[in-house]
Amino acid sequence: MPSENRLLGHRKRLREKFIKSSLAGFHDYEIIELLLTLGSPRKDCKQPAKEAIKRFKTLRGVLEASPEELQEIEGIGPHSAFGIKLVQEVARKFLKERIMDKPVYKSSQEIFDYLYHSMRDLKKEVFKVIYLNSQNQIIDIASLFAGTINSSVISPREVIEGAIKHSAVSLIFVHNHPSGSPKPSQNDKEVTRDLVYAASIMQIKVLDHIIIGDNTYFSFAGEGLIEEYELDFLTLKARGGSKAKQRRLRAKLPAS
Repeated sequence: MPSENRLLGHRKRLREKFIKSSLAGFHDYEIIELLLTLGSPRKDCKQPAKEAIKRFKTLRGVLEASPEELQEIEGIGPHSAFGIKLVQEVARKFLKERIMDKPVYKSSQEIFDYLYHSMRDLKKEVFKVIYLNSQNQIIDIASLFAGTINSSVISPREVIEGAIKHSAVSLIFVHNHPSGSPKPSQNDKEVTRDLVYAASIMQIKVLDHIIIGDNTYFSFAGEGLIEEYELDFLTLKARGGSKAKQRRLRAKLPAS
């Protein structure tokens, strides 16, 4: 049939275009159309793909939609919704495994890609800790706290206990800003300072605290704040040691 031939020809061109140049030059709806063809190989998926983009606004919105929401669009059935969610979860797992057991400073973009993918659409702030070994390789990534990040919520003791449990030598903290702006609040700065102090007492290095925004992030290390907090801690430690020494000397002096 002519219509079927046109459909097959259209899909063939899309697939050849993908094989030749990956997703470069694709519209978002064309990417969704390709995904839908995995679950509906004999149906015209162009219009459902356009409707999906229209409803969920972006490719990201479609990928993050639930299977139930996807199936509310005419032409997207359970098989097609399953295909979209499967691709999303495979990509997420791939990115996570790609960064595990790699030196973090040589894989910073990969780490950001994974964290952004998993945290960008969260409605609440979630605080994660990345535990690293002596080679700066990732041991584990744990979500410890949820809600507004402040000193009354974040427990340095729990963070340090987790580091000891994992035999971590260094840590990276990450949390998201649902507002989209990664600019740190005063609470963010105070929490980071307290965590650097607590880790320093236990001789554990804090490498960074990253705030995830909308397709962007803020790095405390990149802005020199981690180093600043470390120097502040050393200053306080030296000052405290000097005062203790003075007290010991006074205690040894005979009463006048």
